[in-house]
Amino acid sequence: MGIKGLQSFVQNSCPRACSMVNLQSMANRHKSTHPESTPTIVVDAMGCLRTWYTPNDWIHGGQWKEYLSSLECFIATFEKAGIKLVFFFDGVIEQKKRAEWTKRRLRDNIEIEKIFSFLKANRQQPGRNKFFIPSGIATFTRFALKALKQQIICTRVEGDYEAAAYALQHNCLGILGEDSDYIIFNTAPYFSINKLRLDSLVTLMYSREHVCEELRIRILDLPLLACLLGNDVVPENSVDGFQKKCAASYHSQTKEGNRRAFVIRAVASFISSIQHKPHGLEEVRKMLPPRFDMELLQKGIESYILPEQTSPWVFQGSYLCDNAYKKETTVCQDREIVQIALDGHYNGENTMICNVLCLGESDCSNTLEDENDPQIPGQALIFKTARQHIYAILLGTGNGSPDTCPVVNEWYVYRGNQLQTPELVPAVPLPIPGGTPTIRSLWLSEDPDIQRRRFYTCMACFHVEGWTEELRGLETHLAATCCLLIYLAVQVESLSLTDMEAFLAQALCLPGKSPSQLNSLQHPFVDSRAVHLAFLFLRGLITLMGASCACGYPFTMMDLMPWNTFDGNLFHQKYLQCHGQKPLVEIIERNETLISQFKKLRTLITDACAAQGRTLKPDPKGENWPLSVRSSSGSSGNSFSRHQQSEYNPQYEYHSERHQQWNVQRQHQNNRGPRADFEDTEGPYQGNYEYGRRNTGQRPWRGDKRGRGHQFSNQWQH
Repeated sequence: MGIKGLQSFVQNSCPRACSMVNLQSMANRHKSTHPESTPTIVVDAMGCLRTWYTPNDWIHGGQWKEYLSSLECFIATFEKAGIKLVFFFDGVIEQKKRAEWTKRRLRDNIEIEKIFSFLKANRQQPGRNKFFIPSGIATFTRFALKALKQQIICTRVEGDYEAAAYALQHNCLGILGEDSDYIIFNTAPYFSINKLRLDSLVTLMYSREHVCEELRIRILDLPLLACLLGNDVVPENSVDGFQKKCAASYHSQTKEGNRRAFVIRAVASFISSIQHKPHGLEEVRKMLPPRFDMELLQKGIESYILPEQTSPWVFQGSYLCDNAYKKETTVCQDREIVQIALDGHYNGENTMICNVLCLGESDCSNTLEDENDPQIPGQALIFKTARQHIYAILLGTGNGSPDTCPVVNEWYVYRGNQLQTPELVPAVPLPIPGGTPTIRSLWLSEDPDIQRRRFYTCMACFHVEGWTEELRGLETHLAATCCLLIYLAVQVESLSLTDMEAFLAQALCLPGKSPSQLNSLQHPFVDSRAVHLAFLFLRGLITLMGASCACGYPFTMMDLMPWNTFDGNLFHQKYLQCHGQKPLVEIIERNETLISQFKKLRTLITDACAAQGRTLKPDPKGENWPLSVRSSSGSSGNSFSRHQQSEYNPQYEYHSERHQQWNVQRQHQNNRGPRADFEDTEGPYQGNYEYGRRNTGQRPWRGDKRGRGHQFSNQWQH
């Protein structure tokens, strides 16, 4: 995350520390001096995301096929130059940096509110100065790079530390990113991603040696300088008084154009004056406020000391960053499961799973959602129920009672949550026959039918397990889309039938679109509600990825990637068409096969919702009928009557009878007592049940009626 103002200071005030270099030439020199190794650049992926996302349209939910294409181009350029890339992603937020993380999340909330205010006032995408990177892009980028056969490392400590250590240990050409912390680490050279010209592989290289010459300090002093200027460990406001003292006693021979540059020189001058004293750290303490936490300063300095390095500014002790995932302190006590999770995490699989198993913690950054829309709760609240079921799979359910269920510390951004402390979220057992299956049974079982069991359990996390067979019969990206749409419709009362149709039309039309076709789509205006829904769906995909991982991968991760399931530009087009009462044949682009598939999937979704007591309504504005019943008769926006449903969907009567039968079965199961829901064991397929179907041949047991969107009514109003 870096040190405020340091990088611009180096660029503007230390000209010898900045030089344009050709990475191809550097790679050639490396080959001549180290013929046994491939020239390698460590890529701080988190610092490159904004640069990699080149599509012009970002407000609609991401143009993911185009993004994937731009990543391919980036990688191909380096491969042509004979340069290997190793990509690092942050895998954990260390507790010492949680306060800074929280501060940035709250600041981003303000920026998001400004974006939606602009959208509502202007009905167009804001300028690039308000650019907000699409939600989930870090997660999706990991899998994009894996699909492109790149080496991915998801860190177990702070990402920049592990990237710097790897670059030093493997004698890499340098580190490509945009984080001034790389000026502080004593490691390989630091290259700027923002200054990179991909066509020529020329970029800006920072020299920490020349920075030190300019400031008259040693490389060993850089970690102390970073902490006294304020960084992610030592808050800037805690050293503000110290900086003022340094500035007051500093007489610069160099004229600086801004206050921050003057402060940097003043602090460096103070360090230079004490660097040879035997008790230099004591001199620092005297300048700091009386109650300043010196242990925090020590931690900040140590966070820059790489393996086998030492520092004159720390007390005796270890210089290594603590591994956040210590096996002896993990929440999950199954060592085999923990090791599998750690291995998957390091290779860039699902970080949520590892963090829950090892730390009992889960976090989620900002989402582009309209906090002032009372009809759509925050995505963190909408998908909370699904996450609670995932936690139950990962950590167990105690003895099935709320008092004994494990609790996960959640740091999720939503309206009203100031993130001062984590929210304690209990695991919730899956209300399925046989109870919640164990993670061992889902991950390690060699049962020939295990994939069916995994899929059933995954669907149960979203309360659609009764439709397992129907969903398994679909193409994977369509099964994922239908699962999420059913869940969203039940959880969010304001989600209309018209909204669902737009999502469904997008999913069906996406496979036939090229990146250039998607990029060329034009919209008469930008609808802020469509923007909100698009990013809500993306968060749903990430939640489904977590459920799939917890259940042993009934979906492959690539099947769930947005370039296979969702494009923001295409969704916006379909949303405007559906709400603009365009004919179905136009919306589905005159493809009879897709039109037929659209009708079948719409029936599946509406039936699944009806089985949970949720009847999807047309456009909530009360202006538009569903696509197949467009008429001039008008609508008050009320849901269909039984007669209208039968006319709209000939199978309605049949499905209604099925739903009545299931309600009887649900009542029968309820009368059996709590053990019917929370029996122990290895999975939901024990006793007289098999894959959610009773041996009597009846349709799947549906479980209790699910809670709907109104359950959030008091939670998102604050």
